[in-house]
Amino acid sequence: MRFAGFKQSYSMKPYFLLIRSILRNISVLLCVVSMGSPAYSQNQTSVESHTLPNGLTLLIKPDRRAPTAVHMLWVRVGSMDEVDGSSGLAHMLEHMLFKGTPTVKAGEFSRRVAALGGRENAFTSKDYTGYFQQIPTKKLPDVMRLESDRFTNNQWPDEEFVKELEVVKEERRMRTEDQPHSMLYEQLSAVQYAASPYRRPIVGWMSDLDSMKPQDARDFYKRWYVPSNAVVVVVGDVDPVQVKQWTNQFYGVIPSGVVPDRKPRIEPEQKGLRRLWVKAAADQSYVSLSFKTPAFTGFNVSPNNQDALALTVLAAVLDGYSGARLDRTLTQGEQRLADSAGASFGFSGRGPQTFTLDGVPAAGKTPEQLEAALRQQITRIAKEGVTVSELNRVKAQWVASSVYKRDSLFNQARELGTYWIEGLPLDTGEKIIESLRAVTPEQVKQVAQTYFGDDALTIAHLIPTGKSQADPKKPTSNARQAESTR
Repeated sequence: MRFAGFKQSYSMKPYFLLIRSILRNISVLLCVVSMGSPAYSQNQTSVESHTLPNGLTLLIKPDRRAPTAVHMLWVRVGSMDEVDGSSGLAHMLEHMLFKGTPTVKAGEFSRRVAALGGRENAFTSKDYTGYFQQIPTKKLPDVMRLESDRFTNNQWPDEEFVKELEVVKEERRMRTEDQPHSMLYEQLSAVQYAASPYRRPIVGWMSDLDSMKPQDARDFYKRWYVPSNAVVVVVGDVDPVQVKQWTNQFYGVIPSGVVPDRKPRIEPEQKGLRRLWVKAAADQSYVSLSFKTPAFTGFNVSPNNQDALALTVLAAVLDGYSGARLDRTLTQGEQRLADSAGASFGFSGRGPQTFTLDGVPAAGKTPEQLEAALRQQITRIAKEGVTVSELNRVKAQWVASSVYKRDSLFNQARELGTYWIEGLPLDTGEKIIESLRAVTPEQVKQVAQTYFGDDALTIAHLIPTGKSQADPKKPTSNARQAESTR
């Protein structure tokens, strides 16, 4: 991942993003109409899944609305697969994959994709590393040739690594150390988790970057970049038969390898409230309350999976649209407590998930007052429940979101890649819609009663020490999900 000109991005899971962005701008009327419109069922092309003899998975989804295609390569390795003392390796390796092969010089990959009329980028998260190109369909075999080459033949001199490591260090300074909210969430994760590898930052601790060696990245590459640990996703105006032939031609020749054993690193049960205070150059205080919750793992009848669906609805009731509960009760009126307030739920991933409440206290209000008010909103739902009209509004928005999402080839491909990484069915997007429709007011009330006690909670307060050099923008609450994007 290279730094220049790119900002930090966040997890684009459709069931998470709607809470904070797209759906705030969709009217209820449009949502309800789309719930029963033909648009909901259009573009439901089935996904073809193939496994090559070397273990690589191929996913193909035709979408013929425009003569373009998205090609993605996902590797099931992220910062959670690192070990203490070597944080940041997955992200650093993402950078180095742009540094050449025996036939493609450093920096040449991006220039060739641009010459083909395409765009490209890469991203690293706690769960995965991904690379993508969006190009005219007829150029698909060209980018498949380029991507398969660097997947198996990546190489670079030590001096190239040393130079790029300085870029990554500067990225850490600008995206974390100079960003008060990012620094708070980095430290919150380190306090919240004892055993889970989610406690480490994606970009790595600075001391680990200082001690990182070129051979560390080469060893990490050899260890995890094997066909059976990767998936190629192609979405767009394509012929599946031809795509499969190209995949066999370019990726099928890669030697198979063995994916290393992943030892379980289960987070022990928390036994009490955890608190931290982070001082930073900021103008305003900030409060984050992060509760450990179950993660969604599939569509069986597990109580945890049912609760994860209800927690998703709870987050949307609190903060899923303009005028939702937190907005209406905490940020409006003469007695408002907050300049902003939000709720989010991680839903799924390879590691543990959390439900987060957050906010910026209004002038004259203290972080403690806002903290108490945020918890009071959960307590109120635990006692009184939610209304049927609130649930209907939220559920209608999920359907509208799924229709909107299909307008983007990138989002379709990214969704498929995420499901494969997490071991979820490829039709999870459609099944989630139906499952959320079945969530009842009683289920939402029940999860509000169950998961918001002190023993599951870590609270972080940002203590402002003065004018921030950066523009203080409100972050995504679940910022531990942050990805680095080239």
